[in-house]
Amino acid sequence: MTNAQWFMLVGGLLLAMGLTYSVLKRSPVTSAIIYLAVGILVGPTVLNLFHFNPLKQSALLEVLTEIAVLISLFSAGVKMPVPFNLTRWRAPILLATVSMTLTVALVAAFAYYVLGLPLGAGVLLGAILAPTDPVLATDVQIRHPGDRDQLRFTLTSEAGMNDGSAFPFVMLGLGLLGLHELGEFGLNWIVVDVLWATVGGIAIGVGAGMALAYVGWKLRREPLKHELLDDFLGLGLIGVVYGVSVLSHTWGFLAVFFAAVALRQTEMKLAKRALDASAVAAPSDSVVGEESPLPLVSKGSLVFKEHLERLSEVILILLVGGSLFLDSWSWKAVGLALFLFIWARPVSVFISLIGSRTSWRIQGLSAWFGVRGIGSLYYLMYAIQHGLPEPLALELMQMTLIVVALSILLHGTSVKPLMERFWRRDKPRQTDT
Repeated sequence: MTNAQWFMLVGGLLLAMGLTYSVLKRSPVTSAIIYLAVGILVGPTVLNLFHFNPLKQSALLEVLTEIAVLISLFSAGVKMPVPFNLTRWRAPILLATVSMTLTVALVAAFAYYVLGLPLGAGVLLGAILAPTDPVLATDVQIRHPGDRDQLRFTLTSEAGMNDGSAFPFVMLGLGLLGLHELGEFGLNWIVVDVLWATVGGIAIGVGAGMALAYVGWKLRREPLKHELLDDFLGLGLIGVVYGVSVLSHTWGFLAVFFAAVALRQTEMKLAKRALDASAVAAPSDSVVGEESPLPLVSKGSLVFKEHLERLSEVILILLVGGSLFLDSWSWKAVGLALFLFIWARPVSVFISLIGSRTSWRIQGLSAWFGVRGIGSLYYLMYAIQHGLPEPLALELMQMTLIVVALSILLHGTSVKPLMERFWRRDKPRQTDT
């Protein structure tokens, strides 16, 4: 396809989606399903008007997916409705750590014993497919900063954290394949890739988010009363935090998510103090996490980020559809996807949440809505760019693309009816959490 044809395709699709938005909201399918269907239609599967080769374009696709995930992580972080404490965040932390580890292990075992892949490739494949996606899972994530639904909070915060917590396993898989230094007895991997990169990334993010919240607050208040460009501040925070994290060899995805969380929570605390001082504060048990009438960087930058997130979803899912052939749907790829959705994800979720006091219904829906998408594509492109052999890269690429496509189809067709039923039955209890 020529550049002009690409502009026409994307522009026409955006116009159609914009004009039919009210109809699509009531339809049983998600927007991602429509983008995937269009990509498959114009791609080599049907009309063959274009073919996107992820292997040849791995560098470009790595950058595109990286940007999309960063924007989505920031959007998820600034919508967190409750302050960070172990009681409320226990379930998502367990999902992002224990469930993540178990999923990697189960997928690695399936890849090694059933698919016949080397152990290192199995671990890498598990790390690619284990994290849930913050880009494609918008229908099961927090809708706005005041949304206090416990299921949405659990899935959103899990997706925000596990896109970073998967990175140590990516490096482990690369190390077992001889593409990364693990050190004697894996000591370098444990100290650098697990401990330092994780703790350091969270620290960088929290520190930067809090600093921007205080600076923005001071500049907006008396006597300075500056006007601020919230969109620029949000994008700037993403860029600086991610850049510093990469240079310091820490996990930038974790840093950006926690920078957004820290920005949001710090601004809400400052707003609460200001409202208390002026004697117009809401009751103290409902201020943090509710909408503030005062201008906030986290609030002002959110709408623009969500628009960028939607645009990146259109482009990347079109490319996924344009990467698939009929013979891409091999028994290995489909079998892996079904194993992941029906066995690995549910087992890992139920085991990780033992003793967490999470209701069975939330556990069940969390087990099913482990949406895979743009994050998985990023990790695959990252591995390819770090020297993954071409035959192995092709095999992992085909399986990853099918898992993402099936996730879009299966999770996309079930999300609306299941979420509506859950929300309708649990609304009184959710508002009390």
